[in-house]
Amino acid sequence: MATEGAAQLVNRVAGMVCSLWVLLLVSSVLALEEVLLDTTGETSEIGWLTYPPGGWDEVSVLDDQRRLTRTFEACHVAGAPPGTGQDNWLQTHFVERRGAQRAHIRLHFSVRACSSLGVSGGTCRETFTLYYRQAEEPDSPESVSSWHLKRWTKVDTIAADESFPSSSSSSSAAWAVGPHGAGQRAGLQLNVKERSFGPLTQRGFYVAFQDTGACLALVAVRLFSYTCPAVLRSFASFPETQASGAGGASLVAAVGTCVAHAEPEEDGVGGQAGGSPPRLHCNGEGKWMVAVGGCLCQPGHQPARGDKACQACPRGLYKASAGNVPCSPCPARSHAPNPAAPVCPCLEGFYRASSDPPEAPCTGPPSAPQELWFEVQGSALMLHWRLPRELGGRGDLLFNVVCKECEGRQEPASGGGGTCRRCRDEVHFDPRQRGLTESRVLVGGLRAHVPYILEVQAVNGVSELSPDPPQAAAINVSTSHEVPSAVPVVHQVSRASNSITVSWPQPDQTNGNILDYQLRYYDQAEDESHSFTLTSETNTATVTQLSPGHIYGFQVRARTAAGHGPYGGKVYFQTLPQGELSSQLPERLSLVIGSILGALAFLLLAAITVLAVVFQRKRRGTGYMEQLQQYSSPGPGVKYYIDPSTYEDPCQAIRELAREIDPAYIKIEEVIGTGSFGEVRRGRLQPRGRREQTVAIQALWAGGAESLQMTFLGRAAVLGQFQHPNILRLEGVVTKSRPLMVLTEFMELGPLDSFLRVSPAWVKEEGPGVQESFQETRSYIFASYHPTFHGLCPSFPGHFLIPHPPPLMLLSAVQYDEVSLSPVTDLCPLPLPLSSGRASSAACSWWPCNGEWLLPCSTCPALPSSIARSLPTACW
Repeated sequence: MATEGAAQLVNRVAGMVCSLWVLLLVSSVLALEEVLLDTTGETSEIGWLTYPPGGWDEVSVLDDQRRLTRTFEACHVAGAPPGTGQDNWLQTHFVERRGAQRAHIRLHFSVRACSSLGVSGGTCRETFTLYYRQAEEPDSPESVSSWHLKRWTKVDTIAADESFPSSSSSSSAAWAVGPHGAGQRAGLQLNVKERSFGPLTQRGFYVAFQDTGACLALVAVRLFSYTCPAVLRSFASFPETQASGAGGASLVAAVGTCVAHAEPEEDGVGGQAGGSPPRLHCNGEGKWMVAVGGCLCQPGHQPARGDKACQACPRGLYKASAGNVPCSPCPARSHAPNPAAPVCPCLEGFYRASSDPPEAPCTGPPSAPQELWFEVQGSALMLHWRLPRELGGRGDLLFNVVCKECEGRQEPASGGGGTCRRCRDEVHFDPRQRGLTESRVLVGGLRAHVPYILEVQAVNGVSELSPDPPQAAAINVSTSHEVPSAVPVVHQVSRASNSITVSWPQPDQTNGNILDYQLRYYDQAEDESHSFTLTSETNTATVTQLSPGHIYGFQVRARTAAGHGPYGGKVYFQTLPQGELSSQLPERLSLVIGSILGALAFLLLAAITVLAVVFQRKRRGTGYMEQLQQYSSPGPGVKYYIDPSTYEDPCQAIRELAREIDPAYIKIEEVIGTGSFGEVRRGRLQPRGRREQTVAIQALWAGGAESLQMTFLGRAAVLGQFQHPNILRLEGVVTKSRPLMVLTEFMELGPLDSFLRVSPAWVKEEGPGVQESFQETRSYIFASYHPTFHGLCPSFPGHFLIPHPPPLMLLSAVQYDEVSLSPVTDLCPLPLPLSSGRASSAACSWWPCNGEWLLPCSTCPALPSSIARSLPTACW
């Protein structure tokens, strides 16, 4: 029975050998296998080492094709004494790794079921163990005997998926194989297992199999390494690449080379032009995966054989950029006489602009404009023309205008024969002279009765590439009349929330009778092209239906029989916000006239009084009083005072009422005092083209609040409205840099109140008459020095009536700060003249104190000590 069982095993083993060739064929399709060792189909003795001798038997069997093959068998568990273990080793020859980083082993074997062997005690196994060890050289003869004792690395324990039973005896003879081994095969199962080990770093390695009590037959052993085969992919060739030694999901990168007429595609990471070389990764099983980048066919070449090659574009076709798209036919008016054309050259007479893409058709320059005509508008004319007959196949048509001034009548085609020259600079073109997009242009600044030639050129994007000059058409023109000059300025008369009234003077050069004026206006918040026009036969116009609180721009031009003149400069006015009353001057004209008449009557009375006093003083005859008379006004006068606080924008009041001074013209010398706004310095002012003068400079404290700045500049706006020898003169302000400064004329004797308190010796030396006048003037100043300036006009809010001041009455911002008198609403009565050197009680009448008038010689607790000391002796 044992012999019959062994025969059945041998026959079944031999019958399964033929299936190994099919397995090899299938595996070769999946990956490229570099064979390192293969016992499949071996017919001669293999000669592997065994330990102990006879532990493994090398036998020959016949497969189902009657082909002889060698196998290794181990089955000693059945005949071993009870309690003894098995330790049978089988070692291969030295295997060269040949560059492999990881080795794979595929085992074909069969195992007898322990239940069929009748072995007890747990000594039977259905597994065996796989080992390997690396070596730089094969083992020497001296160490062959102890090879099983060397340091081996375990790969895995190999277990059979299928084991076969047998009814025969469990004798070891059941595995004997001889020439008679062919027989019926039944129930024998062949197991296939694959393992890998590595990484391999030395020249070669050994593989060993350890049997510890199994009954098995090792039919075939195949050692190999996986290699990714050479491949063409994405127009790049990748070389054969060994798989990673780490196995599993580890990858080995392979750098590819672009095929002929291909270049790496852009990598999109800002690298060098042309991109990085393509890469492909080989996994541990010898399969290509994870492609990075690729190659593109160069300009003038298209894909061939899928993504394996690039071939040149045929004649008549082109490809402008690198890519994997086919070639295209040449655009219109171009051709490709040679293969592999990246661009199609233009035919003669046609061009492609630098901004045109290669796929754009070739185009040509346009023909000349057609049918030039013009309309005379005074000293200007509107020139018109029609589009050229041929546009050259482009849409970027532009026109240039060339102006020539000729001495006599010239034909346009003759070019003037050297008698024409370029027009003068005063000739202007609206909207411009070159690059016109519309077929018309306004030509202004032409002189009357002067012949001109106007030439219109048609150009496009390829005109500069043509060797010929641009095609043009010309026309003779001249003007016979001159239009009026520009309106110099526009004033605002009044304004409301929905209207503005403006006026303007005549042009400096009317050049005839003015027929009417054309007013153009627009909302500054909108585009200037959305403007409106209004015609007026007078030099005043009211624009209605405006938006409250909006700023509008205005321009005016005059018209004569010769046509419209040019517009003047733009000015901007703002309507009142919604709900505010209109500042209409005509509506209040009656109030103004009444106020003026009342002021004239008051000033006439004051003039009579002054003349009487002067007549009395003249009889005393002092030289000093004669000098004062040259500053007194020959008659009464009235001036309108504008309160800066009525301006919506205080800075506008400063710009209109004071002069801005460049700080570069100012030289500061020393500090001479301190006011409520800051230090007062002496300095020198020398504007360009004027002589140097000494000035007083008051600078605002640094870091002052905005309200303090407005008050500081408001004082300057008040002072800037007066031009009188007895009133401190404002030289200018500095508002465009810091600190803010107010510059006035320099008073050598200092503030007037301090000067009067000192009573200098020269007053006494002049005699009693001068002393009385000095004392009277001092009393007069303190009695009349308050912000109302002698008169509040109730019918004109924010305006004051100012009479001519008396002699020695000097008003300044500095003095105003130091005196600090309270505002009043009534007129201050003039003090009575002094009759002697001693002050009378009437001389100190009606002093202001906290908004009230004090009786003669009363005491005001809040009155500054500087003022109290200035009162006549009779009052303190």
